[in-house]
Amino acid sequence: MASIKDVALRAGVSVATVSRALSGNGKVSAASRAAVAQAAKDLGYVLSYNASSLASGRSRNIGIVMPTVSRWYYANVLQGATQELNDRGYDLTLYNTSGEQRHRDAVFQDLLMRQRLDAVITVTLKLTAPELHQLRSVGKPLVALGGLLPEVQTIRVDDFNIASLATEHLVSLGHTDIAFLGGADVFNVDFKLPGARLDGFEYALDQADIAVNPQWLLDADFTMAGAYQKVRSLLSNPRGRPTALLCASDEMAFGAIMAARDLGLSLPGDFSVIGIDGHELGELFGLTTIAQHPAAQGEAAVARIMELLGEGAADGPGGTPPADEFFPTEFVLRTSTAPPATG
Repeated sequence: MASIKDVALRAGVSVATVSRALSGNGKVSAASRAAVAQAAKDLGYVLSYNASSLASGRSRNIGIVMPTVSRWYYANVLQGATQELNDRGYDLTLYNTSGEQRHRDAVFQDLLMRQRLDAVITVTLKLTAPELHQLRSVGKPLVALGGLLPEVQTIRVDDFNIASLATEHLVSLGHTDIAFLGGADVFNVDFKLPGARLDGFEYALDQADIAVNPQWLLDADFTMAGAYQKVRSLLSNPRGRPTALLCASDEMAFGAIMAARDLGLSLPGDFSVIGIDGHELGELFGLTTIAQHPAAQGEAAVARIMELLGEGAADGPGGTPPADEFFPTEFVLRTSTAPPATG
């Protein structure tokens, strides 16, 4: 079997450079990295990660803790993080709290403490003081995705401003009868993301001197089916209906669009809908939205972890914002929004 020395000789580099190139630990030029990769492939050499871990004191394993994997946002964060970790030669251990306190307690009190991890990424979890203490006690880097934590590197979007911008778009088109579809109280946990989006909606209406109609402040479960039922009832009200709707997620916006169409309303002639997320099905529905790029957020979280581990982010995703700045979002105009019908 080929040895690491054979790879170094074939690639024309040192053994140390081969180790760094194949393990991802340390800086290696692109040319040397390519030469090492080709030499290893030609010789059928595979780096022993067990030996590498013993030598470096690293497990090359990153833990990710999130409340669910079934929702679109979390699945995309996980996809982006996994791809970035694969590119860097790291493994991933996923901890799903399932939204239950007993599962969350098990993660922070037992599993994370036992598992050999180089670092931890938490997603939309507002960690308690004891949970933060437990994580810090193991002395591993921590990055939070989704909200501010004290003395923790954080990647987050500006939910208040996102919702405000979406509302301003509807107002700029001439809408004054605008409804909001957010998340039910059970989803308004940890960083209060649905609540922040409602606040942004109400602020934008206030700035435009438009009264909020409390009967048009709805909540659902962030699914198409849940949104469909709520919006169908809203639009069937014989005492008047809104001309536009802001949904706190794209999936709920899809349900709203289907409800309007089933009632014989045209979009956007009779009813305008805007979402928040940047779901890949948005183009199919013609949905105007604010894209928050969750996969890129996952990549950025891994890049930030690598910086904290001293590996740098030269090969990571570009445009990762500093820790004190919001992750960039994008306004995407499609065909689901237009001025209200006249006459």
